[in-house]
Amino acid sequence: MVFREALRIGLSSDPSIEVVDVVSDAYMARDKIIQYRPDVMTLDVELPKMNGIEFLKRLIPQYPIPVVVVSSATEKVYEALNAGAVDFVSKPSSKTGVESFINELIVKIKIASISNVGYLKSNYLNTPNNKVELFKSNINIIAIGASTGGTEALEKVLKNLPREIPGIIVVQHMPPVFTKMYAERLNNSCIIEVKEAESGDKVLPGRALIAPGGKHMKVIRDGNYYAVQCFEEEKVNGHCPSVDVLFYSVSEVCNNKAMGVILTGMGHDGASGLLNMRKKGARTLGQDEESCIVYGMPKVAYEIGAVEKQVSLNDMPREILNILKEVEKW
Repeated sequence: MVFREALRIGLSSDPSIEVVDVVSDAYMARDKIIQYRPDVMTLDVELPKMNGIEFLKRLIPQYPIPVVVVSSATEKVYEALNAGAVDFVSKPSSKTGVESFINELIVKIKIASISNVGYLKSNYLNTPNNKVELFKSNINIIAIGASTGGTEALEKVLKNLPREIPGIIVVQHMPPVFTKMYAERLNNSCIIEVKEAESGDKVLPGRALIAPGGKHMKVIRDGNYYAVQCFEEEKVNGHCPSVDVLFYSVSEVCNNKAMGVILTGMGHDGASGLLNMRKKGARTLGQDEESCIVYGMPKVAYEIGAVEKQVSLNDMPREILNILKEVEKW
C-alpha cells in the first residue's frame, strides 16, 4: 500500500502523466482497464489472487495495452516480457533509490505510450521457425543492437539461428544484473551458446555475447581472432552499454566482414554506427515499423541511409541467413 501510494505521488508529479487509479489485485485492474481504457499500465509481478504474469497472459490477447512491469531483479521479469510486457523497471533496493526509480519509470511509461502492442496480439508471441541451411560465409561477425521490446525480439532472432552462425555480439539496453540473467535464459533456449560478455571473450561461430549492463562493449583484434572489450565509461546517446559504441568498433575492425542488425527501440542509438558500418562495406538490416514495439532506432537508421533492407521480425532470421549465403556465393 505504501509503495503504491509512493508510485501514485511520484508519477503524478509529471504534468504529462495522469494516474487514473491505483489498485491492489488483477481482478480490480481488469475492471479499471475496462472502465478507463488507460494508455499504459504499470504492473507488479507479485499480486494477490493472481500473479502479474498470469494476468498478462490473460490480458494481452483481449486488451493489448502497453504494460511496464515493476519487479525485483529475478527471472520473473523475463516471464513477464514473454507474456507481453513492453518493458520493466527494477524496484529500488532502498529509500534513497526511490527518486531515480520514479524518474526511470516515468521515461519508460512515456515510451510505452507510443509502442505498437497490436503486433503482440497477432504475430509476436507465436511465429513459425525460420531455420534454413547455412553455407560458409565471408562474414565473420554479426552485430545486433536493440532497446525497448528488444529482449523478446532478440530471443526470436537467436532461437532461429543455427549453431554454424558466425559469432554474434549484442547490445541490448538493460541495467546491470539483468543482462547476466537474460543471457543465461537465452542460453537455455537457443541452439547457439549465449553468455554475458567479459573482456577477452572471443567472438566465435555459434556463440552470442551480450554486453553487460552498465558497461560499453567493443570488438577488438586478438591475433587471428576477434574478441570483445567491456569497460565502464560515460553514457553515449543516454545509454551504457551503447549500440553506437559497438557498431563503430565493428566498422573500424571488421570492415566488410560484418553484418549489422538494428532492432526495435526508442531513440537513435546505433543509427550513426550502423551507417559507418555500411560505408565500410558491411551488410545491414533494420526491423520494419509494423513489427517493432517502438519504431525509433530502426526508423532513424533507415532515414539516414544506414539500413540496406527493412525486414519484419518474423523474417529477420531467414534474411540474416540469406545474406550470409549471398556473400558466400559472391
